[in-house]
Amino acid sequence: MMAAQRIPGFLEQLPTVRGRIQADAKLAPFTWFRAGGAAEALVRPADAEDLSGFLRDLPHEVPMHVIGACSNLIVRDGGLPGVTIRLARGFSTITAEADGIIAGAAALDVTVAEHAAATGLGGLEFLSGIPGSIGGAVAMNAGAYGGDMAHVLDWAEIVTRTGEQRRLTAAQLAFAYRHAALPAGAVVTCVRLRATPAAPTLIAARMSEIRISRETSQPVRARTGGSTFRNPDGMKAWELIDIAGCRGLVRGGAMVSEKHTNFLINTGTATAADIEGLGEEVRRRVLAATGVTLEWEIRRIGMPAGRPEVVA
Repeated sequence: MMAAQRIPGFLEQLPTVRGRIQADAKLAPFTWFRAGGAAEALVRPADAEDLSGFLRDLPHEVPMHVIGACSNLIVRDGGLPGVTIRLARGFSTITAEADGIIAGAAALDVTVAEHAAATGLGGLEFLSGIPGSIGGAVAMNAGAYGGDMAHVLDWAEIVTRTGEQRRLTAAQLAFAYRHAALPAGAVVTCVRLRATPAAPTLIAARMSEIRISRETSQPVRARTGGSTFRNPDGMKAWELIDIAGCRGLVRGGAMVSEKHTNFLINTGTATAADIEGLGEEVRRRVLAATGVTLEWEIRRIGMPAGRPEVVA
């Protein structure tokens, strides 16, 4: 249990915030899988200044995790020790400019796309097809439907693990496939995305195409975490999973989607261990059938309740 592992007086030793600090906070309700353990201390700062002060005074030996919309995340059943940062209301503002959007890191990708569309700004429609929040989209260079963050981001404001507030350009972030070169422990707080004026009807039509495509090909109404594995160079992960005969594969309450095999689903009773264990079983079978080792795209954090499984 998380409480048994806590250092005596841990919460009382944490720096204060104008936001909220919650002990033993259940994280499953935040995750799209609706599974996983608790945070020893869940910290929701009021704004960037509040976050900066907290991190500046947080002892470096205290473990720290950052979560957003938790759309591509497995929180293991043993929970997250130390401090878990979750940006909320004070980081969700969206402002339109003549040639771009400034958005807080907690703003949902689809909400940013919709806001841009409402103000006649095009080029951000792809965000409507990406579950999650803007901060996470920067951290993993999220992309879909012909667009990605690397091609639209002007700058991202961050707070470092030492509490320093900085602004990084796209070049400084050195975007790569599902990766951005953020300093270790940094938290994205705000971004500016480039956009171009466009006819609202054309923007709406493109977003409608994306919505229909997602609903047709992906289990969007299931408890899932989005694409599970990265596409290997020149290959599609779902095709490899199909070749290995994993469509519909079940482990506990977790299942490989029948609709799109690169999606894992919580059918209602899955633990985080069920989901991660199913993913590892898929990796084993794909390796055996094709010689390809799939790499996780979904983040997996925290402590397992039992012994973790890995593919050698």
